[in-house]
Formats: sequence, C-alpha cells, structure tokens
Amino acid sequence: MLAKFSAYFITGSNAILTDAAESIVNVIASSFAFYSIYLSTQPKDENHPYGHGKVEFFSAFVEGVLICLAGVIIILKSGHDLIYPNKLKQLYDGAIIIGITGLINTIVGYYLINTGKKNKSITLEADGKHLLTDAISSAGLVVGIVLIVLTEISWLDSAISIALGFYIVFNGYRLTRRSVGGLMDESNIELVKDIVQILQNNRNDSWIDIHNLRAQQYGADLHIDCHVTLPYYFDLNSVHQQISDIDKLINVNGEHQTELFIHADPCLPNCCNYCKMKDCPVRKEAFRQEIVWNMDNVTKNQKHFSQ
Repeated sequence: MLAKFSAYFITGSNAILTDAAESIVNVIASSFAFYSIYLSTQPKDENHPYGHGKVEFFSAFVEGVLICLAGVIIILKSGHDLIYPNKLKQLYDGAIIIGITGLINTIVGYYLINTGKKNKSITLEADGKHLLTDAISSAGLVVGIVLIVLTEISWLDSAISIALGFYIVFNGYRLTRRSVGGLMDESNIELVKDIVQILQNNRNDSWIDIHNLRAQQYGADLHIDCHVTLPYYFDLNSVHQQISDIDKLINVNGEHQTELFIHADPCLPNCCNYCKMKDCPVRKEAFRQEIVWNMDNVTKNQKHFSQ
C-alpha cells in the first residue's frame, strides 16, 4: 500500500491512485480476516454448539463489501479526473513500482488460496482471490501506463482507472454473493454432489434409500443431515450400526470433517421393488430395479418409490 501511494505521489497518475486505494481495502480486510480465522478455530461452547466457523462467511462478506465500495469510489474519482485531468510525470518509475507490488501480491495470493483450500477456509481463499484481483489490476495498470507513455494520450489514465474500477466491483460482488449464500445456509451444490456420489459408490443393500439430504458448512466443519430408509424389522443395535457405517464412510472419503445427523425411516411395502436386501423375510414384491442415487432423489424429502 505504501509503495503504491509513493508511486502515485511520484507520477500524479489517477490510475495508480486507484490501485493504491484498493490496497487500503486489502489492509483493512486482511486485518478483519486475521481475527475471524482466529475466532473460527475456537472450540464449540454453550453459546455456539456448532462452533464459530460461520464468522468466516461474515468476514468474506465484509471484504466483498469493502472491495465493491473501493471500486465505486474509484469509478467516481476517475470520472471526475476524466473531465479535469491531472498532469502526469515519471510514469515509468511508477510502472516499475506497481509491477513489483503486483508480483508480490500474485505470490501471496496463490499461497493464501492454496492454504485456504487445504484447510477449508473461505476467509483465506477470499483474501487470496482479493490479492490476485489486485495483482491483475496492477498488471493492467502497468500495460496502461506504457500505452500512455507511447501514445501520449493522457485521458487513457482515467479511462483505464474506470475499467479497473468496474472489474473490482464485479469481483467484490462475486465474493459477497458467495458469503451471503453461506450465511443464509444456501446449499453447496458441488459439496452435496460429492456426498451423494460417495454414498452411491459405497451403498449397502440395507440402505434402501437416502433422502432429504442437506449440508451446512461452518468454516472447515461440515454438518449433514439426512433420512435413511432401513428394513423395519432391524433392532436398535442394527440401526445404530448402519448409521455408524454411513458416518465413517463420509468422514473417510469426504474432504471435510463432517458431523452427521441421520434420521432412520422404516421401509414400506412400496419399497420392495427397488430394495436389494437378500432373503428378506417380509418382502411383498420382487426386486425389479435399483434406483441410482442422484441430486434429484437424494435431496428431496420423500422416499424414492413416490417419485
């Protein structure tokens, strides 16, 4: 941030000021992200039985809003300077400084994204993507500065700044949209698809169907609840064993540490045609066809025979 503001004072370039202003957002957002990551690692307590992981979505939301705000301010400031342009100077020196800061942001950004994916942290990923956005803006800015020097068209400075401002707002919107989805417990479709695929690939004959599957993410922790249809003549020990097997299956094959809440449903005669239980003592109808578990049937709150 300090390097970019130094470049602005050297050159008087509005486009460089745009990049410097976004760096203020980087510092504020990273400070908030630092605290939210610390808070998300705290263990569950009486007031937070699901842990503190949701704060990561709030952190990403704040960062997204700040990015959008910076983009809007940049667009307004650049629009003004497009009408009343500043005198530019020492643009090559400014381009070198901005290029170095962009390279540093690229390295740190990729490191944060990879670390965030490894630790299932939306905050680290958001901060890394923010830095990559900043690096892309810096790269575009360097190209723009070179064009200004070569063409001697000074209004390109503000035009480039406006374009970068819209790019920043767009990225801020995407980040905010994702964080709001998490805060509102919006279903993570890709995550649910992975869980459904694991269950389908490892299904047991006694798991007649699985439905009403839902997933909620709290930071790095994942909470899943679903209904499992089991033979109605199973005793409580057998039901408990089947549910434990599903729990182990998800936690061994899934990428998240997962807490499952499973409701056991008894089978009905209408389930017989797709039930694969061998030597079932109460079968009313012969097995005809297996129903493949997918997003359409596993996520609905109804047994599969009624679809």
